[in-house]
Amino acid sequence: MIRALRTAASGMTAQQLNVDNIANNLANVNTTGFKKAKVEFQDIMYQSLRKPGVQSAVGAVTPTALDIGYGARPVATTREYSVGTLQQTGNPLDIAIDGDGFLQVQQPDGTTAYTRDGSVKLTAEGRLATSDGYLLTPEITIPQDASSISIAVDGKVSVVQSGSNTPAEVGQIELARFMNPAGMSAIGHNLYQETPASGTPITGVPSEAGMGKLNQGYLEMSNVDVVTEMVNMIVAQRAYEINSKAIQTADDMTSLVNNLKR
Repeated sequence: MIRALRTAASGMTAQQLNVDNIANNLANVNTTGFKKAKVEFQDIMYQSLRKPGVQSAVGAVTPTALDIGYGARPVATTREYSVGTLQQTGNPLDIAIDGDGFLQVQQPDGTTAYTRDGSVKLTAEGRLATSDGYLLTPEITIPQDASSISIAVDGKVSVVQSGSNTPAEVGQIELARFMNPAGMSAIGHNLYQETPASGTPITGVPSEAGMGKLNQGYLEMSNVDVVTEMVNMIVAQRAYEINSKAIQTADDMTSLVNNLKR
């Protein structure tokens, strides 16, 4: 019975983490460029009461083992990088990545972070930056007398300046992609960092060499499906309940054993 208590408790702990992850997905259903995560589980070690293939008392070979497991544990949270719905905003500084790739931004400590959030803003100096003020890299500066801004699907940024009708190119947006984007580290603020598991970034021009294309005037919404997450929450809740029932049953059985002396 003690084994059953600990086994069921491990299942409750695992499902609690599962619900925590689902809650985070639902909380970010309206977060621009957010990618949902799922929890992966593994079974824990087994106590082997009898190995398979051993010789029984009657001289026969046992075809199966007699193993008792010790529960489950969460081992990973994997992000799904499917493209979210593109929502038209009409803002010329909003860009959505349709396909693979991340925008590159410079953090205050000088390191590079990566994001799918294309809600770009202008700083006081006219440089393109995120909502937190992190500059896009390569750096792009918009002239102060620019009357319109155009961002092509291949990332070329052009402006029309006062007194001219001819667009002038002022910069090139580059994207970065990874062999294993699921291995990137989420650091908040819609940012990700490179890790040894993700591999080194492969940079390039949008719409070329496997990179997604840019859509000006659009934002990529979260790829969280509310209905799917609600179903997953119900499943996790039922799994939590059945594990709590197993603990209650093991406790009742222990109580019956303790009362045998009466």
